[in-house]
Amino acid sequence: MKFIDEASIEVIAGNGGNGVVSFRREKYVPRGGPDGGDGGRGGSIYAIADRNINTLIDYRYARIHRAKSGENGRGADQYGRGADDIVLRMPVGTVITDADAGELVADLASDGERALIARGGKGGLGNIHFKSSTNRAPRQSTPGEAGEQRRLKLELKVLADVGLLGMPNAGKSTLIRAVSAARPRVADYPFTTLAPHLGVVRADVNRSFVVADIPGLIEGAAEGAGLGHRFLRHLQRTRLLLHVVDLAPLDGETDPVADARAIVKELKLYDEALHGKPRWLVLNKLDLIAPEERDARVAAFVKAYRWKGPVFAVAAISGDGCRPLVFAVADWLEKHPARGPTVVTP
Repeated sequence: MKFIDEASIEVIAGNGGNGVVSFRREKYVPRGGPDGGDGGRGGSIYAIADRNINTLIDYRYARIHRAKSGENGRGADQYGRGADDIVLRMPVGTVITDADAGELVADLASDGERALIARGGKGGLGNIHFKSSTNRAPRQSTPGEAGEQRRLKLELKVLADVGLLGMPNAGKSTLIRAVSAARPRVADYPFTTLAPHLGVVRADVNRSFVVADIPGLIEGAAEGAGLGHRFLRHLQRTRLLLHVVDLAPLDGETDPVADARAIVKELKLYDEALHGKPRWLVLNKLDLIAPEERDARVAAFVKAYRWKGPVFAVAAISGDGCRPLVFAVADWLEKHPARGPTVVTP
């Protein structure tokens, strides 16, 4: 199924039914009094997170979702029937925003989470509510309220503990294949990854975490260059970023230090909070460097880059160095548990 992580929809809740003016009319019952019933409630529209869905493709083609209106009231004290609610199932991690006001409507961050996105109108009152000792034959009723109508923007942000970022062909997909059961496409040319991939990494029997691999970034990504900018939002929920660097570019001219700095610059331009997340360096493709030169090459990179944080040197294609990285990540995640999500409802 095609991966779609953005969609725009319109939701129209049902109107409430009108109250009715009616009087009791029965043989041998003079002056029976008012018996006009209330209108029924209009149908509301809810969004619910469903872990069995992983794309917003359904909402690319079904853009308008309309609930039915409530029935009008009737005589003989009969109330109108309320309309059924509509439930829209969306992937876990969907963020719903009001397209006109720009306000957050809901963040469906856990399976089964439910949010009201368009409230149905209340039914109007029949004339039975207006009778009194001084008004025994009321001829007033109220119309049903209009249901909410909203234009909504849907954005899917995948739920992962760890995010991989780096230049195209840095070896991110190879790394996720080495440490998990995920099987993204791998080839010797840039932009083989066209959509985010998730992989479950098992450090040991009782410890596992989820890694997200997004398309590679290039300079100018924050302004729309390349593919990766479209998927940077998928890193916003992660707790730790692994910055994968190609330590042995095949052309012999690319500067790994310059590439690493360019990635960090794009993160800062895109989102300060994303730039501020904990980030580790993963220096990849050691297999392309002579064994006796590896330590010196890693040390030279760290010095030139002026990096003070954790560094892991790996050969993702063979798995060398990956297990220490996995255990270190698992240990760090245990010490930095995820915070619970916040959901906003109207």
